[in-house]
Amino acid sequence: MLSMTKEEVAKYIDHTLLAPQAGIREIVLLCQEAKRYNFASVCVNPVYVSAAADELSGSDVKVCTVVGFPLGATTTKDKISESVNAIANGADEIDMVINIGAAKDGRFSEVGTDIQGVVDACKDAAKKAGRPVIVKTILETCLLDDNAIVNCCLCAKKAGADFVKTSTGFANPKGIDGNPLPNGASEHHVKLMRETVGDDMGVKASGGIRSARTLITMLEAGANRIGTSSGAKILENWDESKTVHNKY
Repeated sequence: MLSMTKEEVAKYIDHTLLAPQAGIREIVLLCQEAKRYNFASVCVNPVYVSAAADELSGSDVKVCTVVGFPLGATTTKDKISESVNAIANGADEIDMVINIGAAKDGRFSEVGTDIQGVVDACKDAAKKAGRPVIVKTILETCLLDDNAIVNCCLCAKKAGADFVKTSTGFANPKGIDGNPLPNGASEHHVKLMRETVGDDMGVKASGGIRSARTLITMLEAGANRIGTSSGAKILENWDESKTVHNKY
């Protein structure tokens, strides 16, 4: 168990704003907050990658964007085009949504092919850009059973992705009674993903992480990146006496 400073916690956080109504003023504010706290990255929609890259120039904060978002139902060719364009515009990290329908059907070879296409394209684009690019694969765990989650994690690892990620935060799962179900990261799913990919791959927990307590739960479950729109609020109230057990 280790105590974590505010600065150490910040480097686990992707400071996120993916709301469709977000405007340029909100993106600039997001980037200013990210520089103030020195977050790992800002995560923005592709249309704002260039603006975020300009705003963050000269800082340690990376630019993350999403691809095939939020449904994962675009073609691999479309996801590749989105990724390459985003990298050319300044993106350092690509969070791609997998083919969720294929995963639900158990068509994991298609899931793997989709991921592989994006990973390979990102590697080529990174070489042209002259900088490393991280690829994260969003599984949308709230829509998948454990077997599908495990198989999708294995697909991502085989394809050479850098991270597996729990959620878009935009899914709307419902139970058999029609009532809404949780749509974000869960401790169980993060543990399962970490157990599946091992120590040499990243796990990003995202969706519904709005408090220090939840953030700590996800880190202790095995996450080494946190996607949240509440990063500033969490750090403002961070108690540096808090202890966290996380080796990643």
